[in-house]
Amino acid sequence: MKVVIIGQQDFGKAVLEAFLARQDEVVGVFCAPEKEGARPDLLRVAAQEKGIRVIQLPSLKTPEAIRILRELAPDIGVMAYVLQFAPQEFVSIPVHGTIQYHPSLLPRYRGPSSINWPILRGDRETGLTIFRPTDGLDEGPIILQKKVPIGPEDTLGSVYFDHLFPLGVQALLEAADQVVAGTHQEVVQDEGLASYEGWCRSAESEIHWAQHVTVIHDLIRGCNPAPGAWTLLGGKKLQIFEVRKHLFRTFGAVRGKVGEISGVTDQGFLVTAQGGQIEVLRVKLEGGKKVDARPFAEEQGLREGMRLGAS
Repeated sequence: MKVVIIGQQDFGKAVLEAFLARQDEVVGVFCAPEKEGARPDLLRVAAQEKGIRVIQLPSLKTPEAIRILRELAPDIGVMAYVLQFAPQEFVSIPVHGTIQYHPSLLPRYRGPSSINWPILRGDRETGLTIFRPTDGLDEGPIILQKKVPIGPEDTLGSVYFDHLFPLGVQALLEAADQVVAGTHQEVVQDEGLASYEGWCRSAESEIHWAQHVTVIHDLIRGCNPAPGAWTLLGGKKLQIFEVRKHLFRTFGAVRGKVGEISGVTDQGFLVTAQGGQIEVLRVKLEGGKKVDARPFAEEQGLREGMRLGAS
C-alpha cells in the first residue's frame, strides 16, 4: 500500500520503519518544523536517509499542505504522535482516509497527557486506540483497541516504552491493513464514558505531602520520567523519580510529621505522608543531574526532622 506518515520523533520513526520493513511504499512524511536549538526530529532524519520526501509545514491547514498530500496520492494516511491539528479536508484526501494512534482507551483520557493520568489516578489498566481523526480532539470513531495492565510499581516510562510504544506500532499496521482491505469496523465513542484531561506539567506534578501516601506514590510513578514529580528542599526544586511506598499499619508505627524526612535507608531516605512513608530512591536537584538518593542524602546532609515542600 502507498502510505503517508504524519508524525514525529521516536514513535514516528518506528512506525516508518515498520511499514518499510514489510515493503509498503511510504510516499511522504509530514512532520512539524523543528524549533531552533531542538534536537533533530528522528522521523525526519530517518525519512531523509531513506530518500523519502519530507514535508515540514508550520500548519496542516494550509492550501500547500492540501496540495502536497493530493500530489502524493496515498492509499492511507497514518498519524503517529501528531501535535499539529489536521483538518478534515486534509485527513480525507487518502483513498482510504487517515487513521490515528492515541495512548489511552478512548473515550477515557482524551488529551495530551493520556499516559500520565491513568497512573496518577491509580488505574490498573490503560491501553491504546486507533481511531479516525475528526475536528474534535481524540473524538473520532474507534477502529481497534489494545489493553495494557498497570502494575503497582509501573511508571509512565515502563507503561509507554514496554507496552504502549511497541503495541502502538503493531496496532497501526493492523488497522491500516483492515482499513485498506475494507474489513474494519468503526465504533462511535460513548460520550457517557468520555473524559478530557489537559497537560500534566509542573503545577500538576507538585507533591503535596499532606495527601495520602498512595496518592503521592501514584503521582511520582505517573510523572516518571516526565515531567518529574517535585517538591522543595531548602528552597530549591527537587524532582523525585524512583520510590517505594511503605504503609503505616498502626499508630505506633508512625514516624515523623507529614512532609518531614523520617529516616535514611540503605538506598535512599524516607519522607512521611498521610498513611505511610515514601522511600525516595532517585532524585534530581535543581541545576543538577539525576542521582541515587542515598549518596545524595549524605552529600546534602539530610537528617530526620528536615522538612520538604513549601513551609
